Order: sequence, then structure tokens, then C-alpha cells
Amino acid sequence: MRCLLEVPDLGLRRLHRGKVREVFELDADRLLMVATDRLSAFDVVFPQGIPGKGRVLTQMSLLWFRATEHIVPNHLIQADLGGLGLPDEALPLLEGRSLVVRRARRIDVECVVRGYLAGSGWKEYQASRSVCGVPLPEGLTLSSRLPEPIFTPALKNDAGHDENVSEGRVRAAYGDAVTDFIKQRSLELYRFASRAAARAGIILADTKFEFGLVGDEITLIDEALTPDSSRYWPPDRYREGEPVDSLDKQPVRDYVERTGWNKRPPAPQLPDELIAETARRYEDVLERLRRVLA
Repeated sequence: MRCLLEVPDLGLRRLHRGKVREVFELDADRLLMVATDRLSAFDVVFPQGIPGKGRVLTQMSLLWFRATEHIVPNHLIQADLGGLGLPDEALPLLEGRSLVVRRARRIDVECVVRGYLAGSGWKEYQASRSVCGVPLPEGLTLSSRLPEPIFTPALKNDAGHDENVSEGRVRAAYGDAVTDFIKQRSLELYRFASRAAARAGIILADTKFEFGLVGDEITLIDEALTPDSSRYWPPDRYREGEPVDSLDKQPVRDYVERTGWNKRPPAPQLPDELIAETARRYEDVLERLRRVLA
């Protein structure tokens, strides 16, 4: 399987080149969003990619956008690339990894919802018994299931790490109406998705959403509930009090931690077997969720 690291010239204006996705302007109202196979960890893009990763991310977002449109509108228009005037030679590279979406004005908040204690949430809990200003009970440990899902936002920073903040900071920036909407919809999306994931034999530990304004309507944008934006855990490997081997790029994180890499560019080369294992995990999550969402 070919690994797509760079999107070829499409004869379109390129608006954004992210760590994984590239966004092109189709017209004043529509964008073309293409997911490459690029791999990033610790905010650094690696020289090698994960074959098929962009297709998995796109197909999973497509499943979730269609399954959750009763909860909140999203920016998806179509996945069919016909009639867009794209170069014929580019179509085989773009098929399956591209979405046509509505143009939106982004709300610069990462809407993180946590159902379990992991990552930066676990570190913050150890220091303050709270996460982003949300108080939590005593006695929780790494990977503990929370009494109920919590909304723990972050302010976006395209040049570096997003900043975990209290809900009050979001209200100060965007007001009560917008904050109430994105908080409630994020929690509803998480609860719906965690139930669906459970039917697929997966634990959805946490996830993050992005919203934007299409006209005056708050809309779900970017990706949705992919292994790049969520922690998916296999129940048979879940142990409270221990780190859980996530169904995503966790093998890469573990490997580079062992190498002593300083987490600054350039990223180290990855063994072929590690790339293959990571690709397998992405495909596994997609196939499990497809069985309950398609």
C-alpha cells in the first residue's frame, strides 16, 4: 500500500497544511480536506508515515459524522470527488481519504471530554485533585473510570501545545451561549460514541471535538472520534492503576520513549515492523466500529 506523505498539486489554493491534513479551497463555501498518512507524535512529524492511516481517519470520521448528525450538525457535504474538476491522475491518491466540507469560522477551543483518567488529566489530578477546574473525588488512580464524563477544554495554539483551561476561560472568551452549546453537545457526542464503541468491543477513554460557525450555526468540524483525536482502549488490556496500550500510535510513543529521543525535530527512523503494527491498530479500530455504525 502506498504511503501518501504529500498531496500533489491539485490546481487549488492550499489554505492549510497541518501535521496530518491539508485543506484546499474549492470555492467560497466549500473546502476539500485531505488526510495524508503522515505520523506525528509529541507534536513532531516523522519522516515515515503509516500506510493507509489517512484513509482510516477519513472513513472513521465519515462514519461518525453520519451517525451523530441527530446530535449536532457537521460540516460534511460529500465524500464523492466526482465533478470537482480535480486532476485525473490525482483521484486514485485522494479517493477514500478526502472529504468535501462546508467552510466554517473555527471556534478556537479543543472540546475535550474525558471518561477515564489518563494523559495530562492524570498529571493534573495528581497535583490538584481536579482537571481543568473540575473537582474529582479522592482515591482515583491512573486509568480510573470517572463517576461521569467531564468537559475539560483547551485553547487552541496552532504554533505549539494547546493550553488546558477552565470552563470559565472559555466563557470569558466566547460567552455563555456558545460555551453551553459546545459543552453539552461534546458531552452528548461522547456518551453516544462510548456506547457505540462498547458494542464494538472498545473503551472510548476520551476524545476531543472542534466546532465552527457555518453562517450563524455552530457546527462540528475537522475530524470526529478517530484514533488521532481519541483514546480507544481494548477491554482485555484495561487495568485500573496501569497505563493502557491504546489502539492507535501508542507503539510509536513507547518506542521513541525507550530510545531517549528528546522529542524535538528531527524525529527518529521507525522500524518497519513498528509501522506495520501501528497500521494494523488503525485498521482494527475502523473495522470494529464499521460493524456497529455502518
